[in-house]
This record gives sequence, C-alpha cells and structure tokens, in this order.
Amino acid sequence: MIKTDIIIIGAGPVGLFTVFEAGLLKLKCHLIDALPEPGGQCIEIYPKKPIYDIPGYPSILGYELVENLMEQIRPFNPGFTLGEPAVDIKKDVDEQFIVTTKQGTQHKAPVVAIAGGLGVFTPRRPPISNLKEFENKGVNYIIKDPELFKEKDIVISGGGDSALDWALYFANDFSKKVTLVHRSQQFRAHNDSVQKAMDMASNGKINLILDSEVSAIEGNGSLESVKIKSKASKELTKINCDYWLPLFGLTPKLGPIANWGLEIEKNAIKVNNSDDYSTNIPGIYAVGDVNTYKGKLKLILCGFHESAIMVQSAFKRIHPNKKNILKYTTVTGISGFGE
Repeated sequence: MIKTDIIIIGAGPVGLFTVFEAGLLKLKCHLIDALPEPGGQCIEIYPKKPIYDIPGYPSILGYELVENLMEQIRPFNPGFTLGEPAVDIKKDVDEQFIVTTKQGTQHKAPVVAIAGGLGVFTPRRPPISNLKEFENKGVNYIIKDPELFKEKDIVISGGGDSALDWALYFANDFSKKVTLVHRSQQFRAHNDSVQKAMDMASNGKINLILDSEVSAIEGNGSLESVKIKSKASKELTKINCDYWLPLFGLTPKLGPIANWGLEIEKNAIKVNNSDDYSTNIPGIYAVGDVNTYKGKLKLILCGFHESAIMVQSAFKRIHPNKKNILKYTTVTGISGFGE
C-alpha cells in the first residue's frame, strides 16, 4: 500500500504542476498514469510541437515543457505509478481514499486530485478493412517523432488544424513528397493555414487532392501505396507512399473514472469553480482538461491556476487544525522535503 497526502490521477503538465503547488505546502504527492512516462498529451501526442500560451515562454516544445516541470518538482520527490491505469476508488474505515490500478497496486490518501486531461484517446479510424494490418507499419494516427518522416513520401488525410499543420511542416523541405487528401472543398482549420496550404499546392510543394478520400491501402508487410477515390467521378488513383497519416482526430473517453460516482457532463467532471474545483464527492478534486464548469477554457495555463487553488483547499482538509498563510516563493524560495 502506497501512502501519501494527495493521490494525483494523471501525470500530464497539470498533474505535475499540482506536485509543485502541493510541495510548497509540504504536502506529499503520488501520481498514477496509464502511460509509461510522465507528460500526458505533451509526450504521447505532440512532444515536438510548439506551445505558445505558457507564460514566460514565447514558444516551448511539448517535451521541453514536461522536462521543465519534472525539474521544477524534483525537490518535492513525488512518487510515480506509471503504465497502470487507475480503475477503482473507494473509502476505508478511516475515511481515506484507496485508489487501485488495473495491475492491483493500491494507493491511500485523504485527498485525490484527478488531472487526467481529456481521458483516454482513441483515434478515429477510417473504414478500411485491412487497416489494422498496417498500423505502425506505415499507418500512423499520431506524430510523435517528425524525424521518422524525413525524406519520405507521405499521404495525409484530414481537413482540420492537425492535418494542415503537419502537411505544412512536412512540405517545407522536410519530406520527399507530401499529398494532402480531404473529402471536401472546405477545411475546418485556421484560415491562415488553409491559405498557406493553397499557396504551397500552387507552388507544387503539396499535392492537394480535394473531394476525395483514401479508400484502400496496399503493401507487403508494410504500407506501399494508397488508393484515393474521387467522390464525383468514383475514379481511383493509386499513389505510392511510405506513410499514410489519417488525421481525423482523437476521441477522448474518461474510462473507469466515469464509473466512480462523480457528476459527469459531456465527458468531463463537474466541479465547483467558484471555490476550489471540488467534485460532488468531498475530498476528490478535478483540475485541468478533465473538469468542466461555466466559462471553462481547456488550456494548460488554466489547469495550472486550478491546481494552485485546489491544493489550498486540500491542505485544509488534510490539516484542519493548522492555519495556512500564503507565502510568496520570491520571499521564501523553494524548500524541498528534508531541507
């Protein structure tokens, strides 16, 4: 049994920053995450994509943000249970929460903070019969390492920001050939990205195919080509390629958290944002993209704010007879455990 002050479910940026804010109040934290390493979406989905709205950083890559957060929380020596999704939560006779993972690891604390981001992501897969045969063998739904696609022939499907962003990135003298396939004439991306893609198509840097979709994929052991079907003529065009990236988005699901008796609204946990981001179960809080309330913004910086408020309430719950006086780190500095 792992015992701590706060169990944090989710080791993404908001979960990691919660360790820092709790550490300032001398509260110990232990993080649980289904992923094998800390970082959440920043590591799993866009490690080398720039983030522009972190205060003090005009631009920072996803993995750099995680590295900085890990360094920031190092003095507070948090515990980690990684690669094990939390599947069950209950209270014991002492009114402490027991959180159990799928592998059976148990954790005990008076407070639980759910910082699970948008939950478990499942890619939206196109209806192609032999699709699974080529997953991670030329068919990729997430781009974790752009270097994999350097000097390669790639086909991208999709009309949203992710599809256009990566098409522009790879077409900028990075990949050998970039084909962008979209089933409509209209895109769901920012106008600036759409215009850049059109300009690159006019200059021959992107092979843009509209009103069409990939209807078949072929290869011997790994992807070798895709067949693109025109919606108007029904004609098929075969394009040889090394990779096909169907970027139709990822569907988030709360997973087991949805069955814990929490109040759920539109696949998110309702919280009291006028006070402390507490849920309908006293002692359980939700911060970051996993929560919802009127005026909610799903931004990392908002999750940071929520964590700072939440740990103040957690302190009162853990130490009801102690008075906590807010102290600024510019005055006190950072004092880790044992110092």
